[in-house]
Amino acid sequence: MTQSSQRKRLGFFTRLLDEASAGERYRLAADQIIQAEQHGFDSAWVAQHHFHEAEGGLPSPLVFLSHVAARTSRIRLGTGIITLPLENPVRVAEDAVVLDLLSGGRLEVGVGTGGTPSSFTAFGLDSASRSEIYDRSLATVRDAWNGRPLNGGDSLYPAAPGLNDRVWQATFSVGGGIRAGKAGDGLMLSRTQPRPKDAPQATLPDIQHPIIDAYLEALPESREPRIVASRSLFVADSRREALRLAEKGLRRVAADFAAKGHVIPGDTLVDLLTALDTHVGTPQDVIESLSRDTTLPRVTDLVFQVHSVDPPHEYILRSIELISSEVAPALGWQNPVEKSPKRVALVR
Repeated sequence: MTQSSQRKRLGFFTRLLDEASAGERYRLAADQIIQAEQHGFDSAWVAQHHFHEAEGGLPSPLVFLSHVAARTSRIRLGTGIITLPLENPVRVAEDAVVLDLLSGGRLEVGVGTGGTPSSFTAFGLDSASRSEIYDRSLATVRDAWNGRPLNGGDSLYPAAPGLNDRVWQATFSVGGGIRAGKAGDGLMLSRTQPRPKDAPQATLPDIQHPIIDAYLEALPESREPRIVASRSLFVADSRREALRLAEKGLRRVAADFAAKGHVIPGDTLVDLLTALDTHVGTPQDVIESLSRDTTLPRVTDLVFQVHSVDPPHEYILRSIELISSEVAPALGWQNPVEKSPKRVALVR
């Protein structure tokens, strides 16, 4: 198993699921990204979700990141992901160029086929055709950035061929890993995945190592690997408080999983943490937990999110701080900037 020799990069990811109105969710998420920048995080990523408040609060990630770009100066800003089959690819290319220029070249473009079938219906599309639409749309985005005539007509202004080197493809499958590798793109691995029916006890590394292997095998020799591993992580000063908040969030998610037909073996908190691949507790707790994830030494980017715990905002800010000061350095990350002064610990 190949191990990445690059400097580990640290990222913060949010699906904007704070218990608040949409406008307040946007404000809180921006504050969380600003906190991540202040504590040296290399990147911040936001998910796109249409229509469903409980799944994610952000249908327009590039608009939101433009707002964040104006309030930050160093942290890279990524989409994780843009659901490309539901977008006009020329408009995606245009908006990405404008954001990248205004942010000083800080945009990372994660794309995928995602979206629920009902979302495709609302857009007047057939979910069964998502892969075909995705391939066609991604080719159009690449052509636009390269300044090629689009459909025999106009070319994008301004062109931005460099953005093609900052595309990341999200996938759950070996086939997706091959597709990302052949294209020379980055690979985005999920925080959790449903287990195969023939291997219900498989670990997340069991599932994701073959994807990484396929990606590296397909990657041209001229391209450096770029592999994001997203992981669910909530760090607190008190293990008891961390577990209390985690149980509340995870039981909500488990009920949703069950409604969709996924099987979670057992019903204890430990069962839920294992089935949903969630790392919770004090810094030492999560360092020990993450150290058992054999995927992480192979990736270039460690990207942490608090979903599915979704604790209150002040706990998210504290978790960001503890990840930067204690957890990430233990996993091989080096803080590129001086850390902010310590805040008062939250213990209840």
